[in-house]
Amino acid sequence: MTLSIRPCTPDDAVRLSTVASATFLETYAGIVDGDDIIHHCQTTHAPASYAALLADPSRKLFLAEIDEGRAPVGFLLLGPCDLPVAEPGDLELTRIYALHRFHGGGLGQMMMDTAIETARAAGAGRLLLAAYQRNGRALAFYGRNGFKQVGTRVFHVGDNGYDDYVLAKAL
Repeated sequence: MTLSIRPCTPDDAVRLSTVASATFLETYAGIVDGDDIIHHCQTTHAPASYAALLADPSRKLFLAEIDEGRAPVGFLLLGPCDLPVAEPGDLELTRIYALHRFHGGGLGQMMMDTAIETARAAGAGRLLLAAYQRNGRALAFYGRNGFKQVGTRVFHVGDNGYDDYVLAKAL
């Protein structure tokens, strides 16, 4: 099975919505309230939300796919940074997700390399992201890629807040 990552086109809103909802559910089931997950997927991860992101020239979206059949298995979103420790020239890796079945096989690193290369090409001084404090696997991955904790924030899903670490990597 061959995987590839490509820049999204305006026609990818439904593909992004589908893989975003699937990965969000996989990642947070049992951690985040189920009704909050459903609401988040119906709003934040709705096709219309991705259509708006795709139409925004300040945002860069990439889709990870299986080459045979083009099934989406992951995605990433880069854009302006609105994290509490943002400095001029920072970019934010707002979302980076892959289906669990594809963890550990190099796809995450391919997506991270794409994010870092894109941020450097855009002239960013740092790449920032936020990760749930209890997501040890993700935090270890980010650490291996040179990200360091520079702050915290609360991420709201539905009526509940979840503590995130804010991480940064100098480019």
